[in-house]
Amino acid sequence: MFDLVPFRNRSRKSLSESRRDPFNNMISDIFDDVMDFADRSFRADIKEKEDEYLIEAEMPGMNKEDIELEIDENYLTITADHKEETEEKGENYIRRERRQGRYARSFYLDNVKENEIKAEYNDGILTVHLPKSEKTEVKRRTIDIE
Repeated sequence: MFDLVPFRNRSRKSLSESRRDPFNNMISDIFDDVMDFADRSFRADIKEKEDEYLIEAEMPGMNKEDIELEIDENYLTITADHKEETEEKGENYIRRERRQGRYARSFYLDNVKENEIKAEYNDGILTVHLPKSEKTEVKRRTIDIE
Protein backbone atom coordinates (compact mmCIF):
# COMPACT_ATOMS: atom_id res chain seq x y z
CA MET A 1 0.00 0.00 0.00
CA PHE A 2 2.99 2.31 0.16
CA ASP A 3 6.32 3.15 -1.39
CA LEU A 4 9.61 3.72 0.38
CA VAL A 5 11.67 6.82 -0.30
CA PRO A 6 15.15 7.16 1.16
CA PHE A 7 15.61 9.97 3.64
CA ARG A 8 18.36 12.38 2.60
CA ASN A 9 20.51 13.75 5.40
CA ARG A 10 20.47 17.50 4.87
CA SER A 11 23.85 18.21 6.40
CA ARG A 12 26.55 15.68 7.09
CA LYS A 13 28.68 18.14 9.04
CA SER A 14 28.26 18.77 12.70
CA LEU A 15 27.06 22.21 13.75
CA SER A 16 30.51 23.11 15.13
CA GLU A 17 32.23 22.21 11.82
CA SER A 18 29.84 24.34 9.77
CA ARG A 19 30.53 27.41 11.94
CA ARG A 20 34.27 27.20 11.27
CA ASP A 21 34.04 27.87 7.54
CA PRO A 22 31.39 30.48 6.62
CA PHE A 23 32.10 30.17 2.87
CA ASN A 24 31.40 26.42 2.81
CA ASN A 25 28.36 27.00 4.99
CA MET A 26 26.98 29.55 2.48
CA ILE A 27 27.63 27.23 -0.49
CA SER A 28 26.06 24.31 1.39
CA ASP A 29 22.93 26.37 2.17
CA ILE A 30 22.52 27.35 -1.49
CA PHE A 31 23.08 23.76 -2.66
CA ASP A 32 20.64 22.38 -0.08
CA ASP A 33 17.94 24.84 -1.22
CA VAL A 34 18.43 23.79 -4.84
CA MET A 35 18.34 20.10 -3.91
CA ASP A 36 15.19 20.55 -1.83
CA PHE A 37 13.48 22.14 -4.82
CA ALA A 38 14.83 19.52 -7.24
CA ASP A 39 13.61 16.67 -5.04
CA ARG A 40 10.15 17.11 -6.58
CA SER A 41 8.49 15.23 -3.79
CA PHE A 42 6.77 15.84 -0.49
CA ARG A 43 6.67 14.01 2.79
CA ALA A 44 3.76 11.70 3.53
CA ASP A 45 2.65 9.58 6.46
CA ILE A 46 0.67 6.42 5.81
CA LYS A 47 -1.49 4.96 8.57
CA GLU A 48 -3.47 1.75 8.62
CA LYS A 49 -6.70 1.61 10.59
CA GLU A 50 -9.16 -1.25 10.90
CA ASP A 51 -11.43 0.01 8.10
CA GLU A 52 -9.23 2.40 6.08
CA TYR A 53 -5.76 3.53 5.07
CA LEU A 54 -4.92 7.17 5.68
CA ILE A 55 -2.35 9.24 3.78
CA GLU A 56 -1.32 12.56 5.30
CA ALA A 57 0.86 14.53 2.88
CA GLU A 58 2.69 17.69 3.93
CA MET A 59 2.08 20.32 1.25
CA PRO A 60 2.58 23.73 2.89
CA GLY A 61 2.17 26.81 0.75
CA MET A 62 0.04 25.01 -1.82
CA ASN A 63 -3.45 26.01 -2.84
CA LYS A 64 -6.16 23.35 -2.92
CA GLU A 65 -6.74 24.15 -6.61
CA ASP A 66 -3.08 23.30 -7.42
CA ILE A 67 -3.33 19.73 -6.08
CA GLU A 68 -4.59 16.82 -8.19
CA LEU A 69 -5.29 13.20 -7.24
CA GLU A 70 -5.58 10.52 -9.91
CA ILE A 71 -6.05 6.75 -9.80
CA ASP A 72 -4.64 4.66 -12.64
CA GLU A 73 -4.14 0.88 -12.55
CA ASN A 74 -4.03 0.57 -8.74
CA TYR A 75 -1.76 3.60 -8.30
CA LEU A 76 -2.86 6.79 -6.58
CA THR A 77 -0.79 9.72 -7.84
CA ILE A 78 -0.79 13.04 -6.04
CA THR A 79 0.60 15.96 -8.04
CA ALA A 80 0.89 19.63 -7.22
CA ASP A 81 2.06 22.64 -9.20
CA HIS A 82 3.78 25.22 -7.04
CA LYS A 83 4.60 28.76 -8.10
CA GLU A 84 6.36 31.18 -5.82
CA GLU A 85 7.32 34.76 -6.57
CA THR A 86 9.10 37.24 -4.33
CA GLU A 87 9.47 40.92 -5.11
CA GLU A 88 11.34 43.24 -2.81
CA LYS A 89 11.80 46.92 -3.61
CA GLY A 90 14.11 49.26 -1.78
CA GLU A 91 15.53 52.73 -2.20
CA ASN A 92 18.46 51.71 -4.44
CA TYR A 93 17.61 48.21 -5.53
CA ILE A 94 14.97 45.81 -6.80
CA ARG A 95 15.07 42.10 -6.14
CA ARG A 96 12.71 39.66 -7.79
CA GLU A 97 12.91 35.88 -7.53
CA ARG A 98 10.71 33.17 -8.98
CA ARG A 99 10.48 29.50 -8.32
CA GLN A 100 8.23 27.00 -10.02
CA GLY A 101 7.92 23.25 -9.81
CA ARG A 102 5.74 20.21 -10.15
CA TYR A 103 5.73 17.73 -7.30
CA ALA A 104 4.44 14.18 -7.65
CA ARG A 105 4.22 11.03 -5.59
CA SER A 106 2.57 7.68 -6.35
CA PHE A 107 1.23 5.05 -3.96
CA TYR A 108 0.28 1.48 -4.82
CA LEU A 109 -3.29 0.64 -3.75
CA ASP A 110 -4.47 -2.77 -2.72
CA ASN A 111 -7.68 -3.71 -0.88
CA VAL A 112 -9.18 -0.24 -1.45
CA LYS A 113 -12.66 0.84 -2.59
CA GLU A 114 -11.51 3.22 -5.32
CA ASN A 115 -14.89 4.95 -5.83
CA GLU A 116 -15.17 5.81 -2.11
CA ILE A 117 -11.82 7.60 -1.72
CA LYS A 118 -12.13 11.07 -0.17
CA ALA A 119 -9.58 13.84 0.31
CA GLU A 120 -9.41 17.09 2.24
CA TYR A 121 -6.81 19.86 2.46
CA ASN A 122 -6.40 21.91 5.64
CA ASP A 123 -3.50 23.94 7.02
CA GLY A 124 -0.95 22.56 4.52
CA ILE A 125 -1.87 18.91 5.09
CA LEU A 126 -3.61 16.83 2.41
CA THR A 127 -5.49 13.95 4.04
CA VAL A 128 -6.63 11.09 1.80
CA HIS A 129 -9.06 8.50 3.21
CA LEU A 130 -8.83 5.13 1.45
CA PRO A 131 -11.61 2.80 2.68
CA LYS A 132 -10.64 -0.86 2.71
CA SER A 133 -12.69 -3.18 0.52
CA GLU A 134 -12.28 -5.93 3.12
CA LYS A 135 -11.86 -5.06 6.77
CA THR A 136 -8.63 -6.50 8.04
CA GLU A 137 -6.91 -6.55 11.36
CA VAL A 138 -3.89 -4.33 11.63
CA LYS A 139 -1.04 -6.85 11.61
CA ARG A 140 1.90 -5.96 13.80
CA ARG A 141 4.84 -7.91 15.03
CA THR A 142 8.21 -7.10 16.48
CA ILE A 143 11.30 -7.99 14.47
CA ASP A 144 14.49 -8.60 16.41
CA ILE A 145 17.64 -6.87 15.23
CA GLU A 146 20.63 -9.18 14.96
